[in-house]
Amino acid sequence: MAPVDESIRHLLRRAGFGASPQELSFYGELGRSATVEALIDYEQFDDDVDAFIGAPGYAGVTTRGTFSPNTVIGDARQRWIFRMVHSARPLQEKMTLFWHNHFATAYSKVAGAYGGSDATRLMAAKADEDPAKQQGQVETIRRMCMGSFRDLVVAMAKDPAMLVWLDGRFNTRQKPQENFGRELMELFSMGVGFYTEADVYAAARVFTGWNLRRTATSREDPAPAYAFVFNAGSHETAAKTFSFPIYRDGSRTIPSRAAADGMQDGIDLITAVVSYPPTARRLVTRLWKFFVSELNPPPDELVNELADAYLATNFDLRLVMRRILRSADFKSEANYFTKYSWPAEFVARSIKEVGWTGFSVNDAVGQMVNMGQVLYEPPDVAGWEQGPEWISTGGMLARMNFAAQLTRTQTTSLVGAVKPVAKTPDAVLSYFLDRLTPSPYDDGAYNELRSYLTAGGAWTGSDTQLRTKVPGLVHLIVGSGEYVVI
Repeated sequence: MAPVDESIRHLLRRAGFGASPQELSFYGELGRSATVEALIDYEQFDDDVDAFIGAPGYAGVTTRGTFSPNTVIGDARQRWIFRMVHSARPLQEKMTLFWHNHFATAYSKVAGAYGGSDATRLMAAKADEDPAKQQGQVETIRRMCMGSFRDLVVAMAKDPAMLVWLDGRFNTRQKPQENFGRELMELFSMGVGFYTEADVYAAARVFTGWNLRRTATSREDPAPAYAFVFNAGSHETAAKTFSFPIYRDGSRTIPSRAAADGMQDGIDLITAVVSYPPTARRLVTRLWKFFVSELNPPPDELVNELADAYLATNFDLRLVMRRILRSADFKSEANYFTKYSWPAEFVARSIKEVGWTGFSVNDAVGQMVNMGQVLYEPPDVAGWEQGPEWISTGGMLARMNFAAQLTRTQTTSLVGAVKPVAKTPDAVLSYFLDRLTPSPYDDGAYNELRSYLTAGGAWTGSDTQLRTKVPGLVHLIVGSGEYVVI
């Protein structure tokens, strides 16, 4: 394989989940600029990755009977990791992960309300595979992740899993429920400091009647349908006044409406909060931290540029992401390796870069529990704590254990790949540092890796020596602090 521009590797670590050698060859031929466009305009590539689950040549899954990611949450988690590893649309999966954390919704609460099977359907079901055409929340996010932020927020306000998670199904004029209205302002849009407690109560009243309908043909129906319903009779029709503008003319009051028209109250409030300049700045800053750097703050001029573009284009997320990935700040080497990888990013990248022959993604699901991230199960409505919070002692040990488990299964392929260049230990080390793309090692750490290869006798590059040393070397690299950052 011809050398690949480091800027492309950086792009694929951030806008995807790293790259396999085959993917590096593909994107290297495209060049950086065309790679950005391929990642952004991903609809040009077929979204058929799920059809390859269980096929030869792909990472495996572990089944307990029939593999059923629409109804079994463990299988849903395996399917998502499989997608991260093999999708031809890596940025779509990366954006889906970002929004899954932004609109953090936990399977466990939904399961407590409706049981495990239906909770999995509400979180992960693909509509074209579900008997009732139910679409899970994460599938909705995947479909809308690069469209209008306003449309995405409206979809989340109506999402059945969200209606369970934040108790919207119980929100009535007799007993307004504050959870969704609060989180709409605090977590989903403008953030703390831009709303008051009175606004929270007003927002609760705005969303009265935004409830959940469950339909079933019988009590024993194995696949009831869950859908948003606006119950006009449960809607508070009085005017609601806020501390911030709701309409372009500066008015802060949603007017009194007839109950039948009351759903417009929620649409007006969502439109107001996603249009509010603090929302624009907060959103582009969150995107910066996820895609560009957690260690280096974004320049004010870039935040202003991105926020203005977001507001001027009806909240176009694709345009914002294109500008981020094409920006000089994203391309700057000062922002390489300045983000701590989430466990999902870590395991998907490891599998891509190390290999997956004979490996089941279910082993990644199990290890991710100890790393601190369970897909479909954020710890609370604020999502996962990020940055260095991922790197606890237990979390690092889990990453090291996963690295050992993965590399053991790939020994044969790793030895076969490095054998043509294995004349010296430095050549072996150089090959794997290039393939695995950790952040640069200092001289001391580099020499420790080299010493591992040369310990125990003269270097010969024999099959026996390679089979002894290569798995350990790859384990040391993937389990190191230099591999944690991306």
